[in-house]
Amino acid sequence: MQKLRRGMACPIHEACILLLLILGLVTPAAINHEDYPADEGDQTSSNDNLIFDDYRGKGCVDDSGFVYKLGERFFPGHSNCPCVCTEDGPVCDQPECPKIHPKCTKVEHNGCCPECKEVKNFCEYHGKNYKILEEFKPSPCEWCRCEPSNEVHCVVADCAVPECVNPVYEPEQCCPVCKNGPNCFAGTTIIPAGMEVKVDACNICHCHNGDWWKPAQCSKRECHGKQTL
Repeated sequence: MQKLRRGMACPIHEACILLLLILGLVTPAAINHEDYPADEGDQTSSNDNLIFDDYRGKGCVDDSGFVYKLGERFFPGHSNCPCVCTEDGPVCDQPECPKIHPKCTKVEHNGCCPECKEVKNFCEYHGKNYKILEEFKPSPCEWCRCEPSNEVHCVVADCAVPECVNPVYEPEQCCPVCKNGPNCFAGTTIIPAGMEVKVDACNICHCHNGDWWKPAQCSKRECHGKQTL
């Protein structure tokens, strides 16, 4: 059996290190494991778990680890749009997706393009909701309708000029009404239209036809020293 001397080369493995310790040629503190790498066989077996297949130029791999051949069409995990496997990697379609309706309340992203699944089917006006094509009056002078576009269109009533000088506004009515019929002013006196009215001892007046806002036409009759209009 060959004896080991200091400085003598020894194959580095666990048995050799143990022998050196028994002979007292080295101490445990002097052994640095970095100076004694594992056997080549051990290195190969430990590195097997770190080797990955290289598919560049041969195929494509998706996020789940599935391998696709060149020219094969597939859907990667990060995209819902179809891709084609090429030598340079996946080439994915980028379609021009339609715009989402501004009134859309539910959007799904399951497909290649986002898709609106629910559109608001009502109108909101002054804090209240109205159904499509529903008509309503927010005030006596307004007539409104909820349009299919989810917008409210309103029309404000255009009141005609009243045929009297003392119109009144009735509850729930937009335009003023002449409760006593057409009339006009004769001085400070209101006289009905369509007839002559003796306003005092000397004057008889009547309203202009259709021009109710104009003062009455009056004619003087014989009187006994009394002041006329």
